Amino acid sequence: MTKRVVVLGAGMVGVSVAWHLLKRGYEVTVIDRVAPGQETSFGNAGIIQREAVRPYAFPRDLATLLRVLPNRSVDIRYRPTSVIRAAHPLLQYWHYSSESKYKKLVPEYAALIMQSLETHEEMITSAQAGSLIRKEGYLKLFRTQKALDEECTRAASDKALYGVEYQVLDGEQVARMEPGLTASVAGAIHWKQPWTVTDPGALVKAYADDVMAKGGEVKLASLQSLQQTVEQWVIETDQERLQADHVVMAMGPWSAYWLRQQGLEVPLFTKRGYHMHYQCDDKKPLNHWIMDAEVGYLLAPMRAGIRLTTGAELTALDAPMDESQLLAAEQEARALYPIGERIDGTPWKGGRPCMPDMKPVIGEAPGRKGLWLSFGHGHQGFTLGPATGKLLGQMMGGEATDVDMQPYCVTRFGG
Repeated sequence: MTKRVVVLGAGMVGVSVAWHLLKRGYEVTVIDRVAPGQETSFGNAGIIQREAVRPYAFPRDLATLLRVLPNRSVDIRYRPTSVIRAAHPLLQYWHYSSESKYKKLVPEYAALIMQSLETHEEMITSAQAGSLIRKEGYLKLFRTQKALDEECTRAASDKALYGVEYQVLDGEQVARMEPGLTASVAGAIHWKQPWTVTDPGALVKAYADDVMAKGGEVKLASLQSLQQTVEQWVIETDQERLQADHVVMAMGPWSAYWLRQQGLEVPLFTKRGYHMHYQCDDKKPLNHWIMDAEVGYLLAPMRAGIRLTTGAELTALDAPMDESQLLAAEQEARALYPIGERIDGTPWKGGRPCMPDMKPVIGEAPGRKGLWLSFGHGHQGFTLGPATGKLLGQMMGGEATDVDMQPYCVTRFGG
């Protein structure tokens, strides 16, 4: 008998889970209150980051803390009231960012990242979405030689341990690759493996369209309640009542609220990001995705224009928009590259669902048979969606998993 699965969430992670479950013969329905790929998956930098084997740690060095404290940095900002509300998971985040803890978790995180390209490739081919993909890597620029040298040391280690491929560029080489830049830099790392996506939301939509082509359903509806009976799960939405053998919680930053309704607490917190599109000077095109590493923003030549994405703002998911970080990034970006006028009427904002140990939650919920968890990917949900879908599909089917899944279980936080 075919097992019925309802996937809650139609972002990159939820759609990827649905795709892999369909491949394994499940009857799958995806539910979200917005169209696939229109929340956090829509607004990212559009990079499938094979090089990102090291997650973003909480800064612990005094120099960085003193720089961030005045709350005027481009890369990191915070709202004091939100920090107080999320004090416990943020203290855990600080704890896991210690040298000894971080050294242990990097291989566990890298194990997922190393699967990103092959799992995306399978879905891109099936969805016929190759026109959205560029396989030229991206440039990580450095203003100072000291910072570039430090990154080169990390890159050499990551190449030896995790097969990361890169090229070191000096300032002249960067200028030849990007003649439109109007500021000089010390150099750059050209990460060779990452793929860039000219429209991230369109890629998720293409994957969702492929889910429907394979017999799955994607429904626009708002979740109202989730209840477990003796034999099944009952999902109430504002449109209908559904029943399923399994439910997959892939609701990103909203997952914590709905798990709380099940009596399960998870230390999830949110890092907000903003983006804006700008006109491009046809005489000075931007040829690559460019991260201004020491300042903390990224420029991407997308279909909608030059997308500028900010660093992280530690704030509540429901906090009102604050454009100050975007404005600061825009000012810095204009000094590096001649972005034109704004294209979007208002900035986009979205919340990255983060866990204190920087690893996602993947696996079955304790004491809730048939409730599967797939959230908390932080900065890399877009990169890790297909890998997560494959691994969760293997777990649900009782198969041997390609990666040891113990480091991603929700019970690692206790309780």
